Amino acid sequence: MSTPDVTITVIVYNDAARLPRAVASLRAQTHANIEIVISDDHSTDDTPAVARRLAAQDDRIRYLRLPENSGGCSAPRNRAIDIARAPYLMFLDSDDELPPRAVESLLAAHREREVDFTMGAVRRVRVDNGRHSTWMPHLVSEHRTLQGIEEDPQLLFEHLSTSKMYARSFLDRHQLRFPEGIHYEDQLFSAQAYCLARAFTIIPDPVYVWYIEPYAAADSASISNQRHKISNVRDRVHVQRLIDDFLVTSGHSGLREDKDYKFLKHDFRMYAGDLPHRDEEWVRSFAEVLNPYLDTLAPGAFARLPRPERVVLQLLRDGRTADVRLAARGLGHAVAPRQVTSDDSGTPYWGDSVPASEQARRELDLTDLELETRPFPGAQFRHEITELTPGADGCLTLAVRTYDPGLRLPVGPQRAGLVLAPGGRRMTVPFRLDPVRPGVFEGTVSLDLTAAPLPLQGFDGVRHPMVRLQQQGLAQTGLLLAPLDFPARTVRIDYRSGTSPHEVTVEPEGRNPGRLQIRWQPVGVTARVVRPVVRKVDRPKIRKAAKLLSSVLR
Repeated sequence: MSTPDVTITVIVYNDAARLPRAVASLRAQTHANIEIVISDDHSTDDTPAVARRLAAQDDRIRYLRLPENSGGCSAPRNRAIDIARAPYLMFLDSDDELPPRAVESLLAAHREREVDFTMGAVRRVRVDNGRHSTWMPHLVSEHRTLQGIEEDPQLLFEHLSTSKMYARSFLDRHQLRFPEGIHYEDQLFSAQAYCLARAFTIIPDPVYVWYIEPYAAADSASISNQRHKISNVRDRVHVQRLIDDFLVTSGHSGLREDKDYKFLKHDFRMYAGDLPHRDEEWVRSFAEVLNPYLDTLAPGAFARLPRPERVVLQLLRDGRTADVRLAARGLGHAVAPRQVTSDDSGTPYWGDSVPASEQARRELDLTDLELETRPFPGAQFRHEITELTPGADGCLTLAVRTYDPGLRLPVGPQRAGLVLAPGGRRMTVPFRLDPVRPGVFEGTVSLDLTAAPLPLQGFDGVRHPMVRLQQQGLAQTGLLLAPLDFPARTVRIDYRSGTSPHEVTVEPEGRNPGRLQIRWQPVGVTARVVRPVVRKVDRPKIRKAAKLLSSVLR
């Protein structure tokens, strides 16, 4: 048997349904001289039978079954490395795929010049809506070879082991293997690989397809999507400490601030978006785990963060759990705080009092947000629904409170609009905001969902109403935050415009800022006939014919 050029390990555990898709993507590689090792972490479903059937179909496939479940990704990868016959190694998870030219592209980069590993772009695919994106696109946008991670420390953000092809000699020279018995093993393994590599090449070609299931059931979600567990937080912190120790022992302490910034901007930020949806007991436990580690991070890493993220971190370090949840709503969406307080010098701080400590004053100082002076289209407000009353036939009455901490709005009633755009067609419902005290306005708006201007072929998707303010001919549009605990309500709407019926669900957004969320789903003939045709052949003439067919069928 000839020696394969590349060994690709597919790790699997209780994933009989998706394993054939992953293996099919390897058998379809344009570079055919490969070895495929299916490394099974002692599955208890039909995975062994499926894996043996796949191995019988292609003599390039070998099946390896661990004698007991290891509970992670490291052991099945390491056992496969032990038996791999090729000089180059890659790794694939059973729920993902490789694009057809992945092996060819990465191997060509190895043969172009001698490097320790090559890496490429990762295409992310949302399972729930099919949307495609590229993981960390700015890091893989051009073909380049680096003589060590110090040439671009930002690459620490790209910590996936599956986007790379490693020279077996490199892994063996440094006895580099995946750490067993821990979660987030990729972060430690990749940090070690970056630091130990004398040279590595980046190519812009897609080399991995990563399927994302953000709403997977808790018992089947990936480790990264189990952020609701405090043990998950402990696992992340533990692996960060291991990376910190490695940076010291390997002589790469100079990377510490870059690595700490990556932890704050990526790892912590993932939890921060969930904080508004956690109860205070969870946030206290979160702080107990995280705060001791935050105290060890380089001060320069905090200084590189956007101000709203620094505010959340400081409130967490100060033990202000209720304020943490409040400040975390709207991160990344330019949502203002409810209140700011200025000291004798006029410096504005987050919250209702001037912070006591020097560190807190530094971190909660909102001067750089320019709440009072930035151009009105970019001004920051906070719009919250204080009461939501459903009515008959798809009507909603919303009590809205607007916070204006920069005092940008003139004294007196303000004209506002509730903006909603399902299917690309915008509707604006005017309403009035009346002042109740300086910097706070309240108003009521009635939203009639039966009047939404849907396209004739219907609309299948989610939209979030926005609040629009105007001042001297300039407009500003901001998020509308919903109560996080009101029950979802679904109604059937027969539109007066002639559009086919839809089921419409009004609910709080279950993640990130927690906006008011409205979901449309067509029912009837349009759902069964017209929309499937439009999705398959989405061309102008076909769309026009589909609209005509929809009208005829109604």
